[in-house]
Amino acid sequence: MRVHKLTFATLAVAAGLLLTACQGDDDGTGKSAPSSASSASSASSTGGGSGSGGSGSGGSDQGGGKDSAGKSPAGKSSGGQGTAAGTGSKESGKAGKCRTDELEITAKDRTIDGDSDATVVVELKNRGGHSCAISGYAGVDLKTNAGSLSAKRTGEQAPSTILKDGQSTFFGISYPFNTSGGSGVRITGLLVTPPSETKSVSLPWPGAATLPVTDGSGSPVKVGPIGSAGQGG
Repeated sequence: MRVHKLTFATLAVAAGLLLTACQGDDDGTGKSAPSSASSASSASSTGGGSGSGGSGSGGSDQGGGKDSAGKSPAGKSSGGQGTAAGTGSKESGKAGKCRTDELEITAKDRTIDGDSDATVVVELKNRGGHSCAISGYAGVDLKTNAGSLSAKRTGEQAPSTILKDGQSTFFGISYPFNTSGGSGVRITGLLVTPPSETKSVSLPWPGAATLPVTDGSGSPVKVGPIGSAGQGG
């Protein structure tokens, strides 16, 4: 009899445990769906916020991130544009000034019949292998049997010029004809100093052989700015 009571008691305990376990399973399943929905809702909310943030502040996130192929997305494209702009900036930057040693300087007589003054045109050709900037007035001195005679500037505005390799610019030297009937002042050579340079180039004088003697009140020789004369004078 005691054995039957123990058996029934054992069965009752086992049934109670089984019922509790079933209820626990029902409760877990019931909570699982809301939890999943909550997680999905949270993920959706997070995804939406990230998309909006990416659109609004793509500078830092997109610039540092990379896709599965190892390439940066929109940020890298922006960086690439910056590099290209930098290269363009270097190419379009200021050229260095034209140096005497990089210029081929020649002078020719370009006097035109009927003009009141004679003209010599000086050509400066860029032989430096790169572009250079030149502007202002060149220094011009005539060598004569009476000493050096410096040309006076005309006062014209001096344009700024960029010379590519192989390109030339010109300026004119004007001086009076010697119509005095006397021997005048004999010209023996020409000295040209490019603008902003201290090194000069000595050239043969291609113009008239003499200048009229003056009273010393001023130089009769005038020089125009760089770019003031064409190849024809």
